[in-house]
Amino acid sequence: MATSSVSKGCFVFKPSAKKKKTLSLEDYFSDGCEGAENSEVRFKLCQDLWDKIKTETEILQDELNRNILDSLLDFTKKCSSARQHSDWASQMRASEIPTAALVLGVNVPDHDMTFQSLFELLQQSVTPHVASVQAKECGALKHLMKRVLERLMGAVVSVDDEEQAEETAEQTIAQLHKSAHCSLSTLCDWYSTRTRKSSTGTPGKKRSSPAKDDQQEPPIVVIFKDFEAFNASVLQDFILICSRYVDRLPLLFIFGIATSPSTIQHMLPHSVSSLLCIELFQSLSCTQHLATVIDKLILTPWLPFKLNSKVMLVLLSIFLYHDFSVRNFIKGVQLALIEHFHTQPLSVLCCNKEESLLNVMQLNHHNLERIRQLASFKGYLEKQEPKEQAKLLQDNTHLKDVCQRLIKDLHKYHKNYYPILRCLHTLTSALPRYPLGKQIRELHLICLEKDVWENEDYQSAMKLLKMLAKDELVTLLQRCADILQPIKSKKMKKAHVQLEELLTKFKQLDTAAGETAQSEGESIISPVKTLQKKTDLFQLQKTLLEMNESRRAKKLSPFEVLRNETLEWIDSLVRNHLSPPESQTLNEVCYYSSSATVRRHLNATPRMSIQAALSSPYYYLQNENLKTEDGSVSNAAPDICIAYKLHLECGRLINLFDWLEAYATVVSAAEGNGPESENFGKVDEVKHARFIQAVSELEFLGFIKSTKQKTDHVARLTWGGC
Repeated sequence: MATSSVSKGCFVFKPSAKKKKTLSLEDYFSDGCEGAENSEVRFKLCQDLWDKIKTETEILQDELNRNILDSLLDFTKKCSSARQHSDWASQMRASEIPTAALVLGVNVPDHDMTFQSLFELLQQSVTPHVASVQAKECGALKHLMKRVLERLMGAVVSVDDEEQAEETAEQTIAQLHKSAHCSLSTLCDWYSTRTRKSSTGTPGKKRSSPAKDDQQEPPIVVIFKDFEAFNASVLQDFILICSRYVDRLPLLFIFGIATSPSTIQHMLPHSVSSLLCIELFQSLSCTQHLATVIDKLILTPWLPFKLNSKVMLVLLSIFLYHDFSVRNFIKGVQLALIEHFHTQPLSVLCCNKEESLLNVMQLNHHNLERIRQLASFKGYLEKQEPKEQAKLLQDNTHLKDVCQRLIKDLHKYHKNYYPILRCLHTLTSALPRYPLGKQIRELHLICLEKDVWENEDYQSAMKLLKMLAKDELVTLLQRCADILQPIKSKKMKKAHVQLEELLTKFKQLDTAAGETAQSEGESIISPVKTLQKKTDLFQLQKTLLEMNESRRAKKLSPFEVLRNETLEWIDSLVRNHLSPPESQTLNEVCYYSSSATVRRHLNATPRMSIQAALSSPYYYLQNENLKTEDGSVSNAAPDICIAYKLHLECGRLINLFDWLEAYATVVSAAEGNGPESENFGKVDEVKHARFIQAVSELEFLGFIKSTKQKTDHVARLTWGGC
């Protein structure tokens, strides 16, 4: 339905059931994309990779949170066990509530997954009585009490106020019968009834053994997901009330803290915090989470989909400068995955080696022509003989055979790239100042952009490695051997054998090197003793120069020779296996490079989007009447677009009456009234109301504001204008 004013656009126009269509992910691949002939195959490959990424990240998240979650479970079990034994009173005062302060960091979007895992683990292994609350649903004490009781008791809790009366009126009859009064005394009665039932058991059965007594009074756990966001007075009142029922209820609190444990002291006075027995739990930092995800997910050959350096930099910058969310980082990878398989028809080859070789033979003529147009393939073509070039350009069967070989080479490249990358990072990360970066992702970005051996930091790192002592170097080489050992690639197996031989040579160095070093030390000491007898400055300078020349001319020790040989071998491995992906033919089938698309989707720019929508409504509404060539706004545009365009032509202060007259003139032209018409530019009630609504919407969006300088004027809040 076409609209001519914002007043109509404020309502939702529901289309008929016949025209309603939901665009699925599969439709997205086949809609408006070149190469729709293989869209089903690409959709299936994309979906499989999506599922693999999702599964792997969930497994990684569980592994990273395992230690902190296990510690929390032990804490809850310990508190529950201590309460049910006689030494509970001796361990803590009767009014103290066991509290776990869980410091998770500022990566708030990732906390939901952690709390969900914690909630499930607590219910499975500790207690069925777990309630999780957030600050946005607990603005007042009565709301907090209501949410806690409802989630513990599984019943509707009534609160004596008008708001709750309206909510209760909307509940079903079945829920009304389950309603209970909102107080902790009600929770005490409910808990005693539940524990009495569990301890009594069914008739005819023996009572549980003393070993199971701990399960008869499970603790009541209340999780505050976002502790900092809660109203301090609400928390204080809730804790004070709960402290009076500790002798009847085995309460236990878990505070989810994003900033610092000192937040507890800032929000709660000593009179309240003294009622809590707080134990601190610190999770891994978000940067450690990200490093693990990149190491286990991105830097692995099992994932055929790859990101180039620019896309990686965009995702890392969003992580480091916006949200610190590993979850959003994974969403960015998945977004790039969808975009790659949607926009690149040759992504049908982005799969494991067996599938990609099979898909090469099924490529049609159009996709083979796309391969011939790839930049990497053109570079490969230029290196071939003229006969081979003509054959690759004309014979599709021969091109498929060559593509199969090139795909094999690409998979071999990835299989050899990551082990050597890890070996180089192991060697350089042990050096001072981390020449090639402390994190492996920094070294990976350098290798993606250009030849790493041409980097000045790489050259300085190799010089520093030549200064390492024997024990340090052997330790680092042993770590590299452990990295290469499980790799099944032929080249990596050969490199592992060579590295083991070098390590054996280091171990075979006998004490002769030490004796030689000792004799050399004595030869150096003797000139020093002679220097002490010299007082002439010229003679002293001459002797020092002779010592320097003797050091340069001295013969290298066996260890130094072997060390230089080892570093030269490492340098050859780097040059052979760490070339940039752009040097590999057909790299476009698996590397996604559109960083601008990822940035546009992930970096929200609402102000620019709003201004673009108000200036060019055609691109959003797709109405041909709104299409203009000179960049101006059509007089048939929505009211807010017309008002926005007119306000751009004004200065800092805008006269509302002049603005209204200009608006009425434009709208009259849209209604078909010419300048000779009587109603042209006339302000009636309808136009006046539409103008007021458009001005109100512009004020709500932050483009204008009322001013006290002139009552009939408004002030602009944006740059530009006359």
